[in-house]
Amino acid sequence: MGGAISLLAVNFIIAQIFVAAFLVIAMKSRSGRPALWCAAGFAVASLSAICETVLPFTPVPRLFAIGAFASVLGGFSLLRFGLGLFYGVPAKPSALAAFFIGSVIVDLLIYDLPRGTLQHAFFYQMPFFLIQAWSASVIIRSRRRSFADRVLFCLLALTAIYFLVKIYAAIAAGSGATAADYLQSPFALISQALGAMLIVAAGLAILGVMVKDIVDEARASSEIDALSGLCNRRGFMERVAPLLQSGGAAGPGSLIMTDLDRFKTVNDTYGHHTGDEVIRQFSCVLLDLMPSHATAGRLGGEEFAVFLPRVGLADARVLAQGMRAAIASTRIAGLPETAAITASFGVAMIAPAEPLEVAMQRADKALYAAKAAGRNRVECAEPPAQVVTPAVSQWAGRL
Repeated sequence: MGGAISLLAVNFIIAQIFVAAFLVIAMKSRSGRPALWCAAGFAVASLSAICETVLPFTPVPRLFAIGAFASVLGGFSLLRFGLGLFYGVPAKPSALAAFFIGSVIVDLLIYDLPRGTLQHAFFYQMPFFLIQAWSASVIIRSRRRSFADRVLFCLLALTAIYFLVKIYAAIAAGSGATAADYLQSPFALISQALGAMLIVAAGLAILGVMVKDIVDEARASSEIDALSGLCNRRGFMERVAPLLQSGGAAGPGSLIMTDLDRFKTVNDTYGHHTGDEVIRQFSCVLLDLMPSHATAGRLGGEEFAVFLPRVGLADARVLAQGMRAAIASTRIAGLPETAAITASFGVAMIAPAEPLEVAMQRADKALYAAKAAGRNRVECAEPPAQVVTPAVSQWAGRL
C-alpha cells in the first residue's frame, strides 16, 4: 500500500508541473485557450490522487471512489476539449458533458458489483478507453501530419489500448474485493506506474506540439514584414531559394524587382502615415495580381520582389506591366486625387542552377535601367552568359 500511495503522490506532483507548464504556454502563444483547457484537465485529473489516498481511511469510500473515477475522466474530457480547440476539431460541450455524466452514472451503478469480474472491469475501464480514442481521432481528423503530431497520436492511441488491456489485467492480477482494498492489491502498483508513464508521455507530447506552434509562430513573424504583410528579405530568400531546385523543364521561373518612384517625396510631403498607406496598397496590388503559387516580399523601404515559379520572361513582363498600371490607377488615402503613385520594374528569367542572389542582381540592374529611362516602366534583364556561384552574396539591395 505504501508503494501505491507514493506513486499517487508522485503523480499528483507531476500533474501540477504540467498545469504550470500549460499555463506558461497559455500566456506565451496564440494557443492560449487550448493550453488553458489542458491545464484544467491535468488539475482536475490530479484530484484522483487525493481521492484514492483518502479512500482506505474514510467511512464513506463510495464517495471517494466515485470521485477518483470522475476526476480522471473529467480531466481527460477537458484535455479532449483543449486538443479539439488546438487542432480545429472542437467537441460539442454538450456531447462531452453527456458522455461524462453518463459514465459517472454507470460507475455508480456498478459500484456494488463484485470487483475483479469482467462485467465490472469492462464498464469501469471503457469510458477511459473511449475518451482517449476520441482524443486520438482529433489528430486524424485535423490532417496535421508533423512528426510531433504523429507521436502524440501514437501515445494517445497507446493510452486508449492500455485501458482496454486493464479490463483483463484487473481480472488476472486482482484489484481488491472493494474500492478501499484497491491500493493494497498487486494490480494497483502496476496500474499506477504504467498509467503514470503513459499520461506523462502524452502530456509531454501535447506540450511538444504546442511549443512547436510557438516556435513556428515566432519564426513566421520573424519572416513577415508587419507593414506590408509580405515576406521580409529573410523570409523571401528562405522561401524562394528551395523552390529554384524544382523548376523542371520550364526552368526555375522569373523574378520581378520593383521600386516605388519618388517615395521619399511622398513621405516628406504628405507624411509617413500616407507613406505607410502607399506601401500597404502596393502590397495589395502585388498580391492581387500575382499567381497564387508566387512569392512576394518587401526587401526594404520601398523595394519589393516577386518570384514567379515556372513562368517565362514574356509572361513575367506582362504581369509586371499589369502591376505597373494597377498601382498608377490606385487612389491612396491621404493623397490628392490628382496625385498618382508609380513604380518601376526590372524582370529577369532565372537560369537553371543560377543562385537567387545572382538573379536578383540582374533584375535589380534592369530596375535601375527603368529608373534611368524615366521611371514608371518595365525593363527586362539580359539572360546570364554564364552561371557563376559567388562565394559571398554581393547583392545588398537598396534601402
